[in-house]
Amino acid sequence: MRKRDHNVLTNAASLLICGLLAGVVVAAAAFPAVAMSGLAAKAGAETFGALPKELTVARAPQISYLLAADGKTPLATMYDENRRDVKLADIAPIMQKAIIAAEDHDFYKHNGVDLNGIARAFVNNQSNASSQQGASTLTMQYVRLAIAYSASHPADVVAATEDTSARKLREMRYALQIDKELSKDEILERYLNIAAFGNGAYGIYAASQVYFNKPPSKLKIEEAAMLAGMVKAPSTNDPTTKSGYKAAVARRDYVIENMVETGAITRQEADAAKAVQLKVTGKRAPNGCVSTNEKGWGFFCDYFYRWWMGQETFGSTSYDRERRLKSGGYTVVTTLDPQAQRAADKAVRRAKSEKSKEAAMVAVVEPGTGYVRALAVNRNFKLDDPNKPANKPHSDPKQRKKDKLGNYPNTVNPLLTGGDGLTGYQAGSTFKIFTIVAALEKGIPLGYTINAPQQFRSEYKIQPGPAACPGTNLYCPTNSGKKAGGVQNMWSAFAQSINTYFVPLQQQVGAENVVDVAKRLGIQFRTTEDLRLSGTKEAAHQWGAFTLGVSQTTPLELANAYATLAADGKYCEPIPVQTIKDPEGKKLDVANPRCEKRVSTEVARAAVDAARCPVGDNSSTSKCGGSRTAANVRGIVNAPVAGKSGTTDSEKTASLVAMTKQYAVAGIMADPDWPQTNVKMKHNQKDGINPPVYETLRDAMKGKKRINFEPPGQKIREGDQRRIPDVKCLDPQQAKSRIEAEGFDAVISDVKVPSSCPAGKAAGTSPDGRTIKGGVVTIQISAGGGATPGSGTPPDNTRPGTPGRPPGRPGG
Repeated sequence: MRKRDHNVLTNAASLLICGLLAGVVVAAAAFPAVAMSGLAAKAGAETFGALPKELTVARAPQISYLLAADGKTPLATMYDENRRDVKLADIAPIMQKAIIAAEDHDFYKHNGVDLNGIARAFVNNQSNASSQQGASTLTMQYVRLAIAYSASHPADVVAATEDTSARKLREMRYALQIDKELSKDEILERYLNIAAFGNGAYGIYAASQVYFNKPPSKLKIEEAAMLAGMVKAPSTNDPTTKSGYKAAVARRDYVIENMVETGAITRQEADAAKAVQLKVTGKRAPNGCVSTNEKGWGFFCDYFYRWWMGQETFGSTSYDRERRLKSGGYTVVTTLDPQAQRAADKAVRRAKSEKSKEAAMVAVVEPGTGYVRALAVNRNFKLDDPNKPANKPHSDPKQRKKDKLGNYPNTVNPLLTGGDGLTGYQAGSTFKIFTIVAALEKGIPLGYTINAPQQFRSEYKIQPGPAACPGTNLYCPTNSGKKAGGVQNMWSAFAQSINTYFVPLQQQVGAENVVDVAKRLGIQFRTTEDLRLSGTKEAAHQWGAFTLGVSQTTPLELANAYATLAADGKYCEPIPVQTIKDPEGKKLDVANPRCEKRVSTEVARAAVDAARCPVGDNSSTSKCGGSRTAANVRGIVNAPVAGKSGTTDSEKTASLVAMTKQYAVAGIMADPDWPQTNVKMKHNQKDGINPPVYETLRDAMKGKKRINFEPPGQKIREGDQRRIPDVKCLDPQQAKSRIEAEGFDAVISDVKVPSSCPAGKAAGTSPDGRTIKGGVVTIQISAGGGATPGSGTPPDNTRPGTPGRPPGRPGG
């Protein structure tokens, strides 16, 4: 603050006269009969002297701005009061002159209190004039507003604005102090930033935006005069109303005349300004997530708001955190990628209309940072008007009978991120990736083979029912279509989504370890049953169906889990912000990414190598076989891609994950209002979940560099390779014993092949030569005929006994 020197005698005189006259002036306006009484003067002097010498000024509430990741595209604004402080240099000089002409001609001459003004007010008010005069200077008005904004109790706000001698005395006392500590320009700047201009506009920046849609540096004479004229009575002089327009014009012209009187403008300029017809927008600044810059961005905005409210950095209570957001004047650059977000918004609405009970939900996360790049769903982020409801009847028949409305097309529920009682959705076979990671961590390689039957009799105990083996309490999963899978490795089993490969694999590595992988990759467990089963190793050990995706999750969690693998095992907490700056431009550390290594690089790369198979993207090292559950994704995205599709029993949900090195996109289609829906969710059809996912990824990748995934090393791909013994022409059971003695899992094929060996004998093995220790070796049976069978090949859907599967129809 710059202190300015005042004449000691002048200040002393001001103190004395203010102490005597302040009470008199106020009393003269309210109680003329007692205006000159000695009692009033004595009371004024005593009160004035008793006031504290220092005025503590709190920052007035400031609007917070949310921007997209490019740092310039507006997302939303949050405020209690629409105000943004600006420097005096950023306010047009004509605006500065206009406010002085309207409120305080002698602003640059007096020392905070205008003694001549007090005297004039006293004489005028004693003469019973038609209008009463006050004697408040701009400095005194600033003091009044500053006290109100610094108040910690409602009673203090009342005391700051009540029409009493005590209030006038307080303003005079502090005005003298402020005038000594601040320059006139500093006082003027503070006043222009704190004054109210009506229509929710506080401060000159907001006022110039609301009424003229321009910054205050661009204001013209007639605009500045109108704004200056409004501070006296914003409601009366409101130019956006029919009744207030005439008053606003009259007040503007009054200010323009005063500007001539103070020498701010010439007569010619004044006449020209008064001839201009007032045109105002009167558009209040949008406030909150229901008023985002673009229609579909409300769900991302709401995710940011919930994230903010969970950060203790912004206060110990939810009230404190909300006040910080809505009055702290922050500039928040969020992680929202406009290109990805717009792509997702269009894609989900192409698949399902906003009036559809099915929700097509898509989340986009950036691997390696946790930045949430897009959140989209075919819903409007808004509260349904109870007086004029637009929402359709509830999809749950029980709720519909009670005349309940559903949450479509309008809702503010966190459909994509969970919370507020929303526990998520089953994501089906997308969860098989966690079994792959757990197996790889146990040293089981990608090439590990299992002979997947039509139905697998597991060791998991469940309640007797459809999922149990007949007459037992053992879990017996089957494949889609109830067909045998044949001999599969991790690549091919993941490509075809073979349930009877992954349940035995999970049983081998321990379901508790698979659950642990899911936790490390960010899957939360919200339902009572999920919490119970995931709560202890003992409970998780018996969770046989976990690998098939029976636990609930959200699109955001699922996208981030896969993004962790794309980032070579580096988990980053999902975050909606890139930078947060306070009004002084200081960055807050709370916006920094929060990352840690949770899966080894080799394991992550191997898991991604397997995940390339389902979406039609063979790597140089993969052995995917021929059938894929979402084979068209690679061609549509036109980039190296990995992912997995999934569905649940009776197809109550459908899901797909597809990712590049830059984006992980997860989509789930479900009915959030009625999880037990009788609607079958689709995959690759135009109104299924697959198109919104791969279209979002395709459009997000436009203009982006194509980056290949790093291949895994040979050991984690192939494991410990051992030589397969030669069993050609042996009896099948003898061949089986010899192969098992070498540590392999021998299976006798029921398909006969031409061979030079006698019919019924072992014709050879598939594979032959070498394979993984503990892996499956199929004994081929000779049909005779003299031909020699070829060497074994990796299993694919052309091999007899291996079911083909249509694209987009995952198992489990």
